[in-house]
Amino acid sequence: MDILISNSGDKPIYEQITSQIKGMIMSGKLAAGEPLPSIRHMAKELRVSVITTKRAYEDLERDGFIE
Repeated sequence: MDILISNSGDKPIYEQITSQIKGMIMSGKLAAGEPLPSIRHMAKELRVSVITTKRAYEDLERDGFIE
């Protein structure tokens, strides 16, 4: 999954992850029913904390983008 994060941006990292995954879903790059990487795998891949990716996934679930 191609997610680019910036530590120097104004936006928190979890929001950067959330908005990019939302964009992939809206554009069709990420199909309905396609599994996302596990929280731990995503954290390792992006070199961020598990808490950060967990927050992003929780926000996506709350907004109805993932279940």
